[in-house]
Amino acid sequence: MVVRKSVIEVLKEDNNFQRFEVIKRNRNKRHKYGEFFVEGVRNINEAIRNNWDISSFLYSGERDLSDWAMDILENVKVEALYRMSDELMDKLSGKENTSELLAIVKMKPDSIERIAMSENPLIVVIDRPSNMGNLGTLIRSCDALGVDGLMMTGHSVDLYDPETIVSSVGTFFSLPVLRLPSHNELLEWVQKQRDKGIEFQIVGTSAQADYPVNKCDFTKPTVLLLGNETVGLSRGYKEIADTMVEIPINGVASSLNVSCAASIVLYEIKRQRYL
Repeated sequence: MVVRKSVIEVLKEDNNFQRFEVIKRNRNKRHKYGEFFVEGVRNINEAIRNNWDISSFLYSGERDLSDWAMDILENVKVEALYRMSDELMDKLSGKENTSELLAIVKMKPDSIERIAMSENPLIVVIDRPSNMGNLGTLIRSCDALGVDGLMMTGHSVDLYDPETIVSSVGTFFSLPVLRLPSHNELLEWVQKQRDKGIEFQIVGTSAQADYPVNKCDFTKPTVLLLGNETVGLSRGYKEIADTMVEIPINGVASSLNVSCAASIVLYEIKRQRYL
């Protein structure tokens, strides 16, 4: 059954095209509209599979579409479809070979209630991430290694930037990721969980810390704190951490890329919990 509402022709760089372009390129306008730009088969499939609200699909009216694209256009509920020229699709696409479909997806609220915690929950918090590729890779690692949810705090790159979405390789849509203003809101939430009987430990990461990561007991409910790529964890986070851990390394480098470091710590947590 066809569930789309209407097909709108976009034959030039009109208001519709300009709106799509600013949603892709302009952070402030993106958040004003409450929508973000999605490209790529896996990303679109995962957005659909995880029941994200898709407001519209964009596609070329000048080429034959695959069965996959036709099935989506015919069966996924959206507010409107936009049929465009190849030239306009090329201008919007971030790929050398323009995707068949582009999607405009609605943002989700920054509600901690989105996180469905497991029996032994693991929450990751990143403080002021400054690199979109690192953030997307972190989302991917969290999804792969059993994290219940990712929180980001402070002034940071945009969670909904196309580079973040692409770097996550579809996992953006399966892992709950949300933004909190600061460590204060996190600590308030942790205290509420402790009052409910979930004895969360808060573990921070640093290049110079109390323990090597393998000496920390991660078999209990854990909030793992990751710092900014350049300056590490803020003082506020260090003050609320129950313990600090480090990854022992050799060589010239004094520290690791934050997404790499996170993957190492998350694997150690998974190893301990599945011994």
